[in-house]
Amino acid sequence: MRWYKWAGLTILTVIGLGASFVAKQYYGPLNPQGVRAETELRAKVAAQDEGAFYRPRPQSDDTPSVGPLRNVYFGDLHIHTSLSRDSYLFGNRLGPDDAYRIAKGESAEIATGERVELSRPLDFAALTDHAEGFGVAEGCAAPDLSRAARRICDGYEEPSLAAFMAMRSGVEQRPLRQDLTIFKNDDALARAYAASTWQQVKDAAERHYEPGVFTTFAGYEYSPSLPDRGKHHRNIIFRSMQTPNHAISAFDAASEIDLWTQLEATCSGDCRFLTIPHNPNKSWGLAFASETIDGIPYTDEYWRLRERSEPLVEIFQIKGNSECSTAFGAADEECGMEQFLPVCQDGQVTSCIFPTSMARDGLHKGLALEDSLDFNPLRFGFIGSTDAHNANPGDTEEWDYRGSTAYASSPAERRIATGPLAQARGTMLNNPGGLAAVWAEENTREALFDAMKRREVYATSGTRIKLRTFAGYNFPSNLAETANIAMADDIGVPMGGVLDGRTDPFSIFVWALRDPMSAPLAKIQIIKGWIEHGERQERVFDIACAGSDPDPVTGRCQSNGASVDLSTCRWDETLGAPELRVTWQDPEHEPGLDAFYYVRVVQNPTCRWTTYDSLRLGRAPPKNIPATVTEMAWASPVWVKATSD
Repeated sequence: MRWYKWAGLTILTVIGLGASFVAKQYYGPLNPQGVRAETELRAKVAAQDEGAFYRPRPQSDDTPSVGPLRNVYFGDLHIHTSLSRDSYLFGNRLGPDDAYRIAKGESAEIATGERVELSRPLDFAALTDHAEGFGVAEGCAAPDLSRAARRICDGYEEPSLAAFMAMRSGVEQRPLRQDLTIFKNDDALARAYAASTWQQVKDAAERHYEPGVFTTFAGYEYSPSLPDRGKHHRNIIFRSMQTPNHAISAFDAASEIDLWTQLEATCSGDCRFLTIPHNPNKSWGLAFASETIDGIPYTDEYWRLRERSEPLVEIFQIKGNSECSTAFGAADEECGMEQFLPVCQDGQVTSCIFPTSMARDGLHKGLALEDSLDFNPLRFGFIGSTDAHNANPGDTEEWDYRGSTAYASSPAERRIATGPLAQARGTMLNNPGGLAAVWAEENTREALFDAMKRREVYATSGTRIKLRTFAGYNFPSNLAETANIAMADDIGVPMGGVLDGRTDPFSIFVWALRDPMSAPLAKIQIIKGWIEHGERQERVFDIACAGSDPDPVTGRCQSNGASVDLSTCRWDETLGAPELRVTWQDPEHEPGLDAFYYVRVVQNPTCRWTTYDSLRLGRAPPKNIPATVTEMAWASPVWVKATSD
């Protein structure tokens, strides 16, 4: 089926299924109906007590950049504005210019009247609206729409979860309806409309680009559908404004292989791209499977294509943590942080975690593939982002979380409701999302993009921990004291790098600084993975503990006892560390085995957003959700090659 027909199917399904009486009764319209209802909603927002808890004052970050040579820049590479059809159906009317202004520090009001504002501006952002909806607004604005087409377009104007769920259901079931009342079966017209939206995206990025101050990227999201709201989506980021003439969507490319093939064919000259998969946790096992979304097995050529195209994976965002699962051999409780999906049971195929769903699974898969392919197509770095649908990039602080889907998760009363409808929406399981941190020479498109391609990046769960890692041979024993970054960079490799195999022991140097607007640090961990006798193996090492050394028997950090005052959300400033530095050697290193190592930094606990909302409303925190969260940062791995002898 040609791409524009899928567009028509999506639009028509919204209205056809959205009219369901049951769906309307269950989900209902999201926005208030009439002046009185709007006034009542605004009154609820005004009644929220924004002074009921502690929050640090906004401040500039004057902490050091953890050494010379490159700087760390914080940004968000996954944001939806009103150009995304789902965002629009949720009631969001903030567009690309609004999103960039918010990213640069301006305060804004979302649909319900709640305000959003970053404590500190971002350094970079990419708006990644769903390409499958490109052209719909232009089509609906056409003057000669048929009556049926007008009904379809009018249906988008009322924010409605019923319409959204119907749209999702229709695409997942892939009905064979062919009635294209908006585009009149006109392929050229549909492409022209979609190209117009893509140009709007690029124009907005160009208007807000300030080299050295704030960087924007041309980008979009490729969003094929899976049953039960599964995700096998990818964000496409371009190095410059030289891009293909239209955004290749799921209507053009049936699988990720088709996507990469078409991108390589149409991204010519100075055009360069990379793709970033998100929500491996909701991919129903496809994230790191050996077949495409349409069941075609990966060949060596396909793995090479993936290796060229996909250097990063988004491991943390509003829909949860995709690092690891304790169900598949992970030896640490931190895997459960903001991970709300269960492991798959026998016969279960959706709404659960498969052995090929999580980033750590993918790293293990890469080692196994290297044994058979002689190259590792799954050497990827880690980033976090938000996936917010309120056009508010980087708004990741727990106290400022206003939901991510306009009327569907705002105001606070709706976010922390506990009835059957609230459970169906699952709003309390979401979180504010994460950030992407990039080590680059300067804040420009070229420098940031090149750093992403070489994987010198890391993810955070939303705070601005500064984290730097190097692996190398012959590091001096006092490197943690001297913090000689220039030397470590000269003789070692940074996060994302590959260390050639030797029989000599190697070291990993880690330097972490707290976010000055969040809690002190609790510990640094290293996660090691390898394949031995055909079986995946992994170990978690606590390598630095705030206030003490790791326990000599268990090797783990003891709790430092830091707590949070749940009546005010003040965290403990007396325990934990503002900075941790350590040089570590693997006590179990076997030179004959390939391995990956990545660093994870864990903060002391702070209030979760549900607790902040409870204080806004004068309620006790929900009992079925943790009252606190331990924010984290994850460095991209380093890979240590096996020796040949």
